[in-house]
Amino acid sequence: MTFNEWAKAIHELAIEKGWWDEPREFGTVVALCHSELSEALEEYRNDRPMLYVENLLGDDRITDPAFFRAHEKPEGIAAEMVDCMIRILDYLGKEKVDVDQVLRLKFNYNRLRPYRNGGKKC
Repeated sequence: MTFNEWAKAIHELAIEKGWWDEPREFGTVVALCHSELSEALEEYRNDRPMLYVENLLGDDRITDPAFFRAHEKPEGIAAEMVDCMIRILDYLGKEKVDVDQVLRLKFNYNRLRPYRNGGKKC
């Protein structure tokens, strides 16, 4: 799927699940994105895998997605980072932004920038 298709599907699911029953302020959307990134940082600080599900039969975590079952919630750094992407795509889908176009424009612009954008530290 394209980013536009993902944005549309994600936003439709968010509506279906009741997340847009009340209008959201832009600041709330940003705070929700930030909370997902904070959760990713906590996973990293706790030395958790990129992606896992809790093994309900023991203490180990299952890290091979081939063994995940549909009802199990994916956890880990990657899962939280993707949660942030889902929040972003939900909002952009609501606003009917051409995500593919904006991504292409930003990527092409960034290709023209100098190494480390001319000397930035981070």
